[in-house]
Amino acid sequence: MALLSLVASHHNKDLNTLEQLSVGSDRLGSAVIGSTVTGAVVLPTCNRFELYLDVVDPVVARAEVVAALSSMTSLDVEVIDASLLAYEGDDAVEHLMSVTSGLESMVVGEREISGQVRRAHIDAREGGHLSPTLDRVFQSALRTSRVVASSTGLGTSGRSVLSVAFDLADATVAWRGASALVVGTGALAETGIGVLRGRGARVTGVYSPSGHAAGLAGLHDLEVVTDEGLVAALEEADVVLACSGGESIVLTPALVAQAMTSRGHSLTLIDLALHRDVAPGVESLRGVHVVRLEDVKAHAPGESLVALETARAIVAHAVARFSTSESGRSVDPAIVALREHVFGLLEREVARVRPGPGADPSGDAQATEIEAALRHFAKALLHTPTVRAKEMAESGQADKYKDALGMLYGLDVAVPDDSCPAHEIDVSSE
Repeated sequence: MALLSLVASHHNKDLNTLEQLSVGSDRLGSAVIGSTVTGAVVLPTCNRFELYLDVVDPVVARAEVVAALSSMTSLDVEVIDASLLAYEGDDAVEHLMSVTSGLESMVVGEREISGQVRRAHIDAREGGHLSPTLDRVFQSALRTSRVVASSTGLGTSGRSVLSVAFDLADATVAWRGASALVVGTGALAETGIGVLRGRGARVTGVYSPSGHAAGLAGLHDLEVVTDEGLVAALEEADVVLACSGGESIVLTPALVAQAMTSRGHSLTLIDLALHRDVAPGVESLRGVHVVRLEDVKAHAPGESLVALETARAIVAHAVARFSTSESGRSVDPAIVALREHVFGLLEREVARVRPGPGADPSGDAQATEIEAALRHFAKALLHTPTVRAKEMAESGQADKYKDALGMLYGLDVAVPDDSCPAHEIDVSSE
């Protein structure tokens, strides 16, 4: 069996494509299980679509997944195939750990992603398509994210997709006493209610296009907004947080225009749904302001280079320790040293090409493409040396491998035992 991850994210695809790929994501895990795929976890968020698979044959599995996605979406097979980056084995493990730790997020270090990964893990278990191997790698990734958060301070600023979006809305919303409506009932909606209240807004109701608002509304003592009452709720709202995760537009130009006819103040719509809840063109209506995921991406803050390098080192330790035999562990320090060396160079190059505040949007897009290419190259560069390290360890030649790294790269592979909180990563329970 082999681990395979198929990935499309804000790093390599536009949000419209990600939106289309995630159509039917709640059914995809069960749909791909068969003789080739024995386990599947689907991770759709507001800025990524990822699938983690336990497979017999990665090539056949990819073809089956692409065919399944094509049957569930409006995208052609060729478009889907070109949209998905593939990671296998340790590369898939490393990618999941990096994602769960917030290192691949639109807002680097954000905390929400670990909750979304946990939810995907639970959904796969409850859906009956979580293999033992996937169960173990997801538990390890969640542990690693906690170690990264506690050891590096990454994300301690509290910055997230939600906080950046709300900061952008500061220009048009006077938060204290503002009337807020929430569209959606998922994890982002629940977190958003707390953030809205923390800013002094009055959350008055919850609307769900699928009719499932009662649970979230009851939990937070809010009113359930029905289809018939949506226009009236929009008439009263100062701000709307839209994150339903559904597959159709909720707030159309006609609907919003109807609500705006009988109000004398502006309306701010914060659309964080991967499948847009707010239709294109709504922002053209008089008095209506829209904050979208594209705006969040353009204004996402960076993190310190030191915190990023430390986080990458922790992930490198965790990957080196995952599914490694006792004989193979003799090369853990060598693998870690090589990964730290490569990813340290990578972070410096990424920092060099990333444009500063106020840069031209075209330059930002170009920098994003360069960063994605550099990360892909770094992981490809590390694959063969990592495989060879384990092979040499199992044949009793670990010292030769360490000596070779020292001679070629000048690396000190005698990594101290306390250089990483390995005891936390190695804990067997989630």
